[in-house]
Amino acid sequence: MDFQAIKEANATIVTVTGRLDAVTAPEYEKAVNELISGGEIAFVIDFNGLDYISSAGLRGLLVTAKQLKGKDGQVRFANVKGTVKEVFDISGFGSIFQMDDSVAAALAKIA
Repeated sequence: MDFQAIKEANATIVTVTGRLDAVTAPEYEKAVNELISGGEIAFVIDFNGLDYISSAGLRGLLVTAKQLKGKDGQVRFANVKGTVKEVFDISGFGSIFQMDDSVAAALAKIA
């Protein structure tokens, strides 16, 4: 997994590429926790380069969302497609989280 974070005017864009699974999910959680601890509360997670997500990866996303909810923050997902979208749909995450077709569309909807 590769993790990159870029601060935009109204949100932090987190790009996750490769695999988000039991091996990489703790690394993802640690990186996002550091951003939240640093005061970031609005995120767009870009899954354009994500090839695979496991239940551990889904759990990491849920942990992020719960932390942000406690701080009146928000998270939107962008570019969820292919097998990752199938996992979201099967798990019900597609109805839990707000998803957009692009990072620009997600940024436009961040309050």
